[in-house]
Amino acid sequence: MIVYFNGKFIPKEDVSISPDDRGFLFGDGVYEVVSSYNGKLFKAEKHIKRLERSLRETRISFPDSDKLEGIAYKLIKDNIYESDDTLIYIQITRGVATRKHLFPGKETKPTVYVSILEFQKPQDNIEYGVKIILVPEIRWGRCDIKSIALLPNVLANQQAYENDAEDAIFILNGFITEGSHNSFFAVLDGELLTHPKDNYILPGITRDAVIELCGKLNIPVKEIPIPEKDLKKADECFISGTGCEILPVVQVDDWKVGDGKPGPITKKMLNAFIEITHPKSIF
Repeated sequence: MIVYFNGKFIPKEDVSISPDDRGFLFGDGVYEVVSSYNGKLFKAEKHIKRLERSLRETRISFPDSDKLEGIAYKLIKDNIYESDDTLIYIQITRGVATRKHLFPGKETKPTVYVSILEFQKPQDNIEYGVKIILVPEIRWGRCDIKSIALLPNVLANQQAYENDAEDAIFILNGFITEGSHNSFFAVLDGELLTHPKDNYILPGITRDAVIELCGKLNIPVKEIPIPEKDLKKADECFISGTGCEILPVVQVDDWKVGDGKPGPITKKMLNAFIEITHPKSIF
């Protein structure tokens, strides 16, 4: 596999990252994941803008973000993925420097890594829905930054796996925020609800696409915190993200959502999302 590393397109096995890289030492870096369908990047501009925001918030200097889209397309071509669905992974750290908590000098160049992965979608999960679990929020207060420091997310996702669940959804002060690597939606009283954009959630690109589609489908949507105590009243739930697209949630912990099957609004969203990425609907 060909990847991009610090200005060069090289075989992945030839990549060598210094043990003094601040991403390795401190998790001092940010990342982005962009999907491509049949060789075409999905909402690349929004992903790059979100990456630029993460870079600004972490004060990592990287002036070449305008080149990332071209790098991604070259990786798609070089790895012969023009007719496939893929995920493009972009990671930028503060670079290699002596281990000190203070930022290194301005002469330190960021470490830039871009790779590609074939995108395999679990059709059974899409058609029949998944289980999630609820866990206490243990992350830091800047979840709006797409940081590579993901240990709390990893621990939560592992807990989900050990409970035969697709993912873990965080609860903060009695309200649902988001999943370990996705956004969360619930249908209550005919309205689609999701947590508002603030420092407690990542501003999801797929999340925004869902909200845009709601306008086209005349589905009422509100960006408000969802109380954990009201979740059992939900008729439907689903999660969204670049890696999972839209997945119906049919079980939370040990109880079923609605009738335990993907609901009508979730199916509408699935069909609408597939329409803008692929021409054929599964429902």
